[in-house]
Amino acid sequence: MNLVKENRGNVVIIKIQEERVDAHNSDGLKLEIQKAFENGDKNLLVNLESVHFIDSSGLGALVSGFKNATSHNGVLKLSSMQSQVKSMFELTRLHRVFEIFDSEADAIASFK
Repeated sequence: MNLVKENRGNVVIIKIQEERVDAHNSDGLKLEIQKAFENGDKNLLVNLESVHFIDSSGLGALVSGFKNATSHNGVLKLSSMQSQVKSMFELTRLHRVFEIFDSEADAIASFK
């Protein structure tokens, strides 16, 4: 999976550089999130700006990341969703689980 990772203050940002997050590439995202928390990072933001399609495998990778965050006393937030992706989160009611922000800047500002 094509991911760009950067640090902004105390927040690690993972930008997904793929149009699709599905069964073919979601394991890469899951592993990258897992590694971040295992390395001691506490504040993680996944930027979904480039993603136009996400399936159950992609959603599962993010849910796994959310559980990983919780078990490491960390926080996982999402930002910059395209409307099709946001619809999937609403359809599965995952928008009630994740903190989702319209922009990366808003998400970063929400971390304490």
